Amino acid sequence: MDLRQFLMCLSLCTAFALSKPTEKKDRVHHEPQLSDKVHNDAQNFDYDHDAFLGAEEAKSFDQLTPEESKERLGKIVSKIDGDKDGFVTVDELKGWIKFAQKRWIHEDVERQWKGHDLNEDGLVSWEEYKNATYGYALDDPDPDDGFNYKQMMVRDERRFKMADKDGDLIATKEEFTAFLHPEEYDYMKDIVVQETMEDIDKNADGLIDLEEYIGDMYSHDGNADEPEWVKTEREQFLEFRDKNRDGKMDKEETKDWILPSDYDHAEAEARHLVYESDQNKDGKLTKEEIVDKYDLFVGSQATDFGEALVRHDEF
Repeated sequence: MDLRQFLMCLSLCTAFALSKPTEKKDRVHHEPQLSDKVHNDAQNFDYDHDAFLGAEEAKSFDQLTPEESKERLGKIVSKIDGDKDGFVTVDELKGWIKFAQKRWIHEDVERQWKGHDLNEDGLVSWEEYKNATYGYALDDPDPDDGFNYKQMMVRDERRFKMADKDGDLIATKEEFTAFLHPEEYDYMKDIVVQETMEDIDKNADGLIDLEEYIGDMYSHDGNADEPEWVKTEREQFLEFRDKNRDGKMDKEETKDWILPSDYDHAEAEARHLVYESDQNKDGKLTKEEIVDKYDLFVGSQATDFGEALVRHDEF
């Protein structure tokens, strides 16, 4: 059993062992907050530090002197300047902030990439993925663990083909990331909705009714009285989820539920950082402008970026 299968089994067993009838399953994909700090530059720049570095990287600011901080920040700026034109734009800064906040995704992809790029050619084909993930299971039509691996493989293949933009059944690292984390990519959102509906739609009519919606979140398990949050979810379904009031959620209504159009915190922060640092007001930043405002980006002392730079050269 490979790592992915082991983790799937482990997560299912853990969920079975630890879940309680009163616990709520949340299928909604929200953009993560950039920081749990208050964003008030008049008091401090803690929020900006978390946003720019990621909260975990921002915890060890006491390692460097201001001079060392500026030097390391300059190296970070070189990474952010994707087109190497000497300027950091709002879009480039937004991309970096999203990267910093979702570093765990990149690390997950790197970890899985090593186990699936079997011929080490810098690509992962569907055949490589299938063989690494399902190879042994497909030889056993009646596995002891009870999982229907063939059904899982069909679902994975459909998602792999969706992520594979050029249709050659060979994934680049970006396409592989879209396959593993489809909720992060606009062009993959339809497959997220489709898979969610298939999970919840027990009568296979292509729609989600109220009882299917509640049943996905809550099991009565012999309890006559529903928790208050279940009653609230019933009201949410009737008042907000089922927009056309036909008693069921269709594809678009399901998409509005699980993939809400959240406020783009990363773009707002990128615009804020550019506004505060753009000395000549040309709408973009030079390395000098950023380093001059190093206290805004990384503080008077900064995290040791060395490890981050070594681990994330692909950015």
